Order: sequence, then structure tokens, then C-alpha cells
Amino acid sequence: MEITREKALTDLTEYVDSESLMKHSLAVEAAMIKMAKVFNEDENIWGCCGLLHDIAFQKYPESHGETGYDILLKKGYDAEFCKAVKAHCDLTSENRITNMSKSLSAVDQLASFIIACALVRPEKLAGLTSKSVKKKIKDKAFARAVDRDELQKGADELSIDLTVLIDYLIDGIIERENYLNSLEISLL
Repeated sequence: MEITREKALTDLTEYVDSESLMKHSLAVEAAMIKMAKVFNEDENIWGCCGLLHDIAFQKYPESHGETGYDILLKKGYDAEFCKAVKAHCDLTSENRITNMSKSLSAVDQLASFIIACALVRPEKLAGLTSKSVKKKIKDKAFARAVDRDELQKGADELSIDLTVLIDYLIDGIIERENYLNSLEISLL
């Protein structure tokens, strides 16, 4: 099966109607496109993986990794793609062994955290730096639901310094935001 963004978006909207979950999925898509560039991989496949990673979250939050894996496998997505979705959360027994699965896990919370940082700034994403994101990481009252240890763990699994990873994602999200704005869609 050929993986296209159009198919991925159709599949996602079959299971997700929450605006906040859709925006999260778009942010993770942007982050995964950037990580595909970093690892010289297929940007479309990695972006679609980011877009679909939480396909089952709205209906099955406690088992969304496993259920998402099953849904995507039945829809014809290849095993490596589906395993990355399964492994992105620690609720499954799937090991993260590929760069795609490690990246998906690393960017999942971090992409949304960066969006949260942008939302509290008058300039939004413009001029956002890793220094200001790291300052917010230290502020335990900001975006309390984000596990700070998981942010570092994701960078460690990729063997990428957290500051460098944040810089990659800021760039990737800004690049994608420009594209999404042309479609009259906003991450913010």
C-alpha cells in the first residue's frame, strides 16, 4: 500500500474529532518530518506516522498504542510503521529499535510542549529558542502534564542533545506552520 498524507488524514479523521488532539497530531507530524530530514529518511512516511500516532487515543486512551497498531495494520500500513505507533508510548511492550520509533517517542510530548511555549508568547513561534523552551521545562508549574524525564529520555534514546532536539523541532514546526497557514490551518 502506498502511504499518502491524504489517506493518513482520512484515516485519522475516522477516529479523531477532537480539535486539540488533531492539533497535537499535526504538531507531531511536523516534528517527524523534521526528524526524517535529520536521519535522511522518507519525510512523507515519517510525517504520516506522526500524524497517525494517536489514532486510537480519543477512543482508547489506556490502550492507544496497541489499538492504534491494530487499526493501522488492518488498514494496510506496513509493520515497521505500525510498530513505531505501538512503541511510541511506554504502555506497550514494543521496543523502540528503529530511528522512526525512537523519534516518534522523543517528539510526541516535546512537540506539544513547544507549541505550549509558543502559545504563551505574543510572537508565538517567531523567535522561539531552545533556551526559552528549556527554561519552561524547568518550570514545573508550566504544562504540568508533560513528564520532563520523558523529554530527556527521548533525546537520550536518539543520542541527540536535548537542546539540539528542541532546535530541530522548533525549526520543523515553524516550517510546517507556514505550510499549514497556506491551507488556513493553524497549530496554534
